[in-house]
Amino acid sequence: MHTIELPTNTSQWSLVFHKVTATSVELWAGTLFGTLRKPKLARLVVSLNDKEVHREDISLKQWQRPFNRMSQRFYDSRLVTGLQAGLGYKVDFYQRLEGEEHQGLDQWQLLRSGTFSTLPIALSSNKNHAFTVALSSCFYEHRDSGQAARAFKALYERGAESVKPDIKFMVGDQVYLDIGLDSLSPLTNEVRQRVAEDYAKHWQALGSMLARGGAWMLPDDHEFWNDYPFYDGLLPTLFMLKIRKIRNAWKGASRDGVLNVQQSSKVDIFEIGSDLSFCVADLRSYRSKTQFIDNQGFEQMITWAEELTKPGVLVIPQVLLAEKNKLERNLLSFKKQYSQLITAMASTGHDIVVMSGDVHFGRIAQVKMGENGGQLIEVVSSPMSNLTGLNSLASDKAKKTPKQFPDPNEIKIPNIEPQTVQYDKNFNVLTKKGFPLSAYWRERTREHFMTVSFHKNAKSVGMSVQAWRIRQQDKNRLPVEDFKQAFSIKLK
Repeated sequence: MHTIELPTNTSQWSLVFHKVTATSVELWAGTLFGTLRKPKLARLVVSLNDKEVHREDISLKQWQRPFNRMSQRFYDSRLVTGLQAGLGYKVDFYQRLEGEEHQGLDQWQLLRSGTFSTLPIALSSNKNHAFTVALSSCFYEHRDSGQAARAFKALYERGAESVKPDIKFMVGDQVYLDIGLDSLSPLTNEVRQRVAEDYAKHWQALGSMLARGGAWMLPDDHEFWNDYPFYDGLLPTLFMLKIRKIRNAWKGASRDGVLNVQQSSKVDIFEIGSDLSFCVADLRSYRSKTQFIDNQGFEQMITWAEELTKPGVLVIPQVLLAEKNKLERNLLSFKKQYSQLITAMASTGHDIVVMSGDVHFGRIAQVKMGENGGQLIEVVSSPMSNLTGLNSLASDKAKKTPKQFPDPNEIKIPNIEPQTVQYDKNFNVLTKKGFPLSAYWRERTREHFMTVSFHKNAKSVGMSVQAWRIRQQDKNRLPVEDFKQAFSIKLK
C-alpha cells in the first residue's frame, strides 16, 4: 500500500475514538461538511509501535448519513476488538486515489490521523503514571479559533505523564444549535441544514481534540434547544418551536447529531479493575415532565450506585449540587428521581465523584453523603469557549451555594440529613472582566478544561484535579494551570 500526501483541507475530515475499553475501540470516520465526495474506497489502519495490527476497509455503499433527509455528509463507525489493555494505538484514515493519472497504482491519500489508549486493567500505584480523564463542556465555536483543541493537543502530546489525558468526558453543549436569528426559519429543510452546519463548524474546530484519546459525549440542552425537551420559555430565537413541524424537524436533526455524531448512549458503565467504577448517563435526551431519564436508564443508574464495591464516578450533564432555577429545569426540578438517586448513592458508604458541566463556571465541592461515611465530590468544568455578543450575558462565576446538600429549602429526603457543603475558593476557576458591547459583555469564567487523575494507594484511590486555561500558554506552550496547587483527595 503506497501513500502520498496531496494538498487537502484535512480539517474537513473527522476521526473520533468513541468509548474505548481495555480491548476495543469504536472508530468514527467521515465528514460533516456537505462539499466533500464519498471515497469509493477508504481505509482505517490501526497500528501499535508503528506496526499495523488491524485494518478496516469502507466501500462506497457502506457510508452512512449522519443526518436524515440530507444526502450530503457521510460517516462510518467500526468496532475494533482484540486490542491489548493499557496501550497507545495510532489510527490512520485514508482514501484510495481515483483517476486516470493513478490507474495501475494502488495509492492512498492520508486524510486524518489520531491516537488513543485502551483502558488499563488496574490503576497504577505510581502517581506519575496516573489514569487521567479530561473533563469539559460548553463549546461555542465563534471566537475559539481552534484554541481549545490546540490546548488539549499540547497537554496530550507534551504534558507530564501524570496529567496527560487517557480518555475524555465531554459532558454537554458541544454545539449551540439554538444560537442566532437563523433559528427563526419557517422552513424545515433550513432548520435541518443549520443543525448540520453547526456540527460541521464545531467538529472542525475541535478536530485535534477529537482525534486524541477515547471520548464519551453527553448532550445537554444546547445540543437540542434551551431547556429541551420543553419549549415554554420566552426566548425570542426559539419562537418557531411553537410550530409543530418546525419543532419536529429541529428535534429530529438534533437527535441525529446526538446519536450518530456524538454517539451518546443512554447509560454506559465500565470499570477499571477492582479500583474504580464509572457510570456515564445522558440525563437530557430522555426527559419527560416528571423524569430526567426514563425508567430503564434510571434503573441502571440506581443499580450501579447501590452495588458499588469501590469508589464511583458519575458523569452527568448537569450538576447535582443544584439550587432551584426559576428560568429553566435542572436535576432538582425532578424531585422524585433526584431523591432516589441521592439515596442510592449514599447507600454503600463509598465515595462518589460527580463530573459535570453546563453552568458556565468551574468548581470543586465536597459534602458528606448519608450516614454510611461516603462523600460526594463534585467536579464541574465549564466552559471551553464562552458565548459572544448578546448571548455572552449567559455567563457566570463559581458560587458557594447551595449551603447544604440536599438543600433543605427545596427538598427533604428520608434518612438523608442535610450536610454543610465545603467550598474552597482555591478550586474555583478564575474569571475575566467583560465590557458592554464587546464580544463579552459580562464577567465570565475563563475558558478551560480539567484533568482528573487517579492512582492506587494502599487502601484507597488517590485523585488529583487541575484546571487548564485554554487561552493562556506557559513558556513551554502548554496551557496554564488555573489552580495554584492541584486539588487532591483519597477516595474510599
